[in-house]
Amino acid sequence: MNEKEEDRPTASQHPEWLVDLTDVINASGYERWRAMVAATGGCANPVHLAGESHIVATATGEVLHSYRTADEPSGHLLVPCGNRRASVCAACSELYRADTFQLIRAGLSGGKGIPEQVSMHPRVFLTLTAPSFGPVHSRREHNGTARPCRPRARCRVCEHGQPVGCHIRHEPQDAELGQPICEGCYDYVGAVLWQAHAGVLWHRFTLEVRRELAKQAGMSRRAFGKLVQVSFAKVAEYQRRGLVHFHAVVRLDGPEGGTDLPPDWADHALLVGAIPAAVRRVEVTSAKSELGRRRLVWGDQLDIRPILLSASLDGVSEQAVAGYISKYATKGAEASGAVDHRLSCSVCRGKGRLGPAASCTRCQGTGLKPGLLLDLLPVTEHARRMIRTCWELGARSEFAHLRLRPWAHMLGFRGHFATKSRRYSTTMGALRQARADHRAAEARDRNGLPALGDGSTLVLGHWRFAGSGHSPGEAILAEEIRHGVQTARTITTQRAAE
Repeated sequence: MNEKEEDRPTASQHPEWLVDLTDVINASGYERWRAMVAATGGCANPVHLAGESHIVATATGEVLHSYRTADEPSGHLLVPCGNRRASVCAACSELYRADTFQLIRAGLSGGKGIPEQVSMHPRVFLTLTAPSFGPVHSRREHNGTARPCRPRARCRVCEHGQPVGCHIRHEPQDAELGQPICEGCYDYVGAVLWQAHAGVLWHRFTLEVRRELAKQAGMSRRAFGKLVQVSFAKVAEYQRRGLVHFHAVVRLDGPEGGTDLPPDWADHALLVGAIPAAVRRVEVTSAKSELGRRRLVWGDQLDIRPILLSASLDGVSEQAVAGYISKYATKGAEASGAVDHRLSCSVCRGKGRLGPAASCTRCQGTGLKPGLLLDLLPVTEHARRMIRTCWELGARSEFAHLRLRPWAHMLGFRGHFATKSRRYSTTMGALRQARADHRAAEARDRNGLPALGDGSTLVLGHWRFAGSGHSPGEAILAEEIRHGVQTARTITTQRAAE
């Protein structure tokens, strides 16, 4: 029996993504588009470039090779967005994670221009945490068995009438983990101000630990600096309560850095003994305001573990440290229930900015009430309170230098997630340049061009921004390509390990 003509689905009845997916696959330039997406690793938000590039012989001025985006089916070239956040672009964040791993590993066991003898230097894996700003729900374990979250007398209540304890044995993925026991008792102002000064606290720690090392070595800071250099690499990780803590590698070097062994007396014992005293002395005072001045310090929880060559010894292995630090380099505040982008209006899709009352400067005539946009954010209530606190403190002139409003989506933290001292190891720029040079050398070899860097050719190019992102159908295909690239990398890595 034939289907009636009126019952057949039309293009307008199909989802937009399905129609677009069909159009992309059936387009004449599909194979070239797919090759460009594969070259980006399956980037979720590629940058579209338009322009041209020429390779010219320096001796004669002859154009040896030309590339023009006008010859591409789409009229543009796709390049990866380079975003480090896994929640924004899984493909680019994986590359960033791998680069961070190589950077950390080179400073622990050598490679990338760092000699292998660096593994003989005293070094520790350090974790610095934020202080408590009020009790939060947490998972407590003893010998693998979950224990009550916060055992207190059931009849005890706080000044807001809320129980001061919690007798629930939380599961690892419980949504309540990290949320305050009582929001009224939680010091949101103190938490936001500490977060905004976390970078300064870290900087002062790096200065103070050098002073303490010199003090324990019985010499002046100047004399100590001529014999021993302190190198470090650190990454920030968001806890569920919305505050960062820092994981860091701290290493003692000779006066020339990682290529130079420190004196015999500058050992693990000296480094481990100096860090706690340095941490206790670090202090930052917030700006004076009607809210009072806050004394900002590190939390009581301090973890210091020597980094050893073998995982079987009483310490932590180089491989584990590099993997642990690189894992958190691609995460942001979204891990604590916040958002991974700066705050903007969902009505006008970011064309306007949130004004002083958290209302959109572009959509003020739409009837949106002040503060409603913050209420619509898909975040936990605890994160919303921290974002609102950032917004309110950001309106005060005494906190203007903290730029709390632009960084409200980060709950006040405005520092770099991954940083290192100059002499710790190689740089991200060097790793990326090496990768770019390798790909350029492969392209020159395919086209029969002179080798890169011999001075016989000159590259002339002109590029302009032509857009970014994928259409709905392209996004689906790009994700499928990313999975394929990731699977191929995993297989290659496993074979190399064997």
